[in-house]
Amino acid sequence: MSAWFASLSGLEIAYFIIACIGTLALLIQIILMIIGAGGDADMDMDTDTDGDGSFDSHTDTGVSLFTLKGLTAFFAIGGWTGMLMLSYNINVGISVAVSVVAGLAAYFVVWGLIRLVLRLQEDGTADYSTAIGKEATVYVSIPANRSGRGKVTLILQGRFTEADAVTDEEEKIPVDAAVEITGMAGDAYLVKKTKKKTE
Repeated sequence: MSAWFASLSGLEIAYFIIACIGTLALLIQIILMIIGAGGDADMDMDTDTDGDGSFDSHTDTGVSLFTLKGLTAFFAIGGWTGMLMLSYNINVGISVAVSVVAGLAAYFVVWGLIRLVLRLQEDGTADYSTAIGKEATVYVSIPANRSGRGKVTLILQGRFTEADAVTDEEEKIPVDAAVEITGMAGDAYLVKKTKKKTE
């Protein structure tokens, strides 16, 4: 094994390390999904809205379009593809381009499968007004005085949920701050900062 590793070029070593790290991370995520753990660390939800203010939710246990599972698939597949091509003495430029394309394909396949599976799980009965009075955690910082939108995450009707939020606070509410949902502001939650962080 050591002799084989020593025979690798610098690019092959880089591909090998990237592929191993990506594969290991992907396997860990799959195991955590199977045993039902790790959901909080890698669980997002896109909340789209139509003009009447109603929510159209799309749950995604990977992180919106930019998901941890998708990234690990990108590095795992891209890394092994690059390794394979270099083993056949394919031109370096071509191997890099093909490995990137293969990684991107894996990324979008994983993202699409997650979206598909979780869309099938949705029952369309989520009532977002029931979140009023609940605590949430800031996922994307919320600008002061309703000057822009941030995002919050919370457990809503048994689901880990991400939604847009605004605030009337005089200062920006930073990421990871605990907030209370006090009402609706169009198609976003109106929140205020609380003193303790949501567990």
